[in-house]
Amino acid sequence: MARLVLSDASPLIALSRVNGLAWLPSLFGAVTMPPEVYREVLPGLDLPGEDAITQALSAGWLHIAGPGPGTPALPELDEGESACIRIALAHDGPTLLLMDERAGRAIAQERGLRVADTAAIIGLAKQRGLIPSARELFALLHAAEFRIAPEVIRTVLQRVGE
Repeated sequence: MARLVLSDASPLIALSRVNGLAWLPSLFGAVTMPPEVYREVLPGLDLPGEDAITQALSAGWLHIAGPGPGTPALPELDEGESACIRIALAHDGPTLLLMDERAGRAIAQERGLRVADTAAIIGLAKQRGLIPSARELFALLHAAEFRIAPEVIRTVLQRVGE
């Protein structure tokens, strides 16, 4: 298991909308988000999922990282993705990034970082018996206007035997 699990906004938002945040401590232990991600997931606009994220912070397994290093500059990425990658690169030890955006995942992987997206998290939750059906979760995400590529969904469903 990674010693540091950093999450970008998208997985937290997606999982909060389908009651999936509760799986994260079972799957990964503590999860950390940079301050840039905190501002994105809790903008104070009473958006869907904000309560679940606030509860995860209160429960103590979701944490906010201190300010990360300013380098390397990653101007092609948004602030949250950039912060996650910079913190992971500066961390001495195994790190896992939870990140959905293709460009961010590609840059992280080019730099030798491990990455899991929301679809992979759902697949892992199914494999560990935390949810009865990955297919149902993908349908709920789709209904919540969260899009995952059909080929990614097919791959995960095949991997978990659905």
